[in-house]
Amino acid sequence: MKKVLTGITLATLLAAPVMVAAQPSESVPDYEGTELIDVLETFIDWLFTILLIVAVIFLVIAAFTFISASGDPDKVGKARNFVLYALIGVAIAVAARGLVALVRVIMSP
Repeated sequence: MKKVLTGITLATLLAAPVMVAAQPSESVPDYEGTELIDVLETFIDWLFTILLIVAVIFLVIAAFTFISASGDPDKVGKARNFVLYALIGVAIAVAARGLVALVRVIMSP
């Protein structure tokens, strides 16, 4: 039961900044006449942000696994895999974002 409460508390603390950012702004942006590339760029920005949040969650899980491993090689290996997969995911996201920026520079007049 303690692990469930810790998980819920952790999820709430990690989600709080996202909830605050979701508050409506003073003015609603006007989307008339926007280009497809701008819409896709906004979508990619949201996806990138979500991916970074998931990577941070994986790193926190890896930290808890490292702490609770107590020298167990299986748990240490699991924690290392969490860290490795989180870093690979961030590297792929940064590379994808860079590729989009490169294509935008090449295609701009």
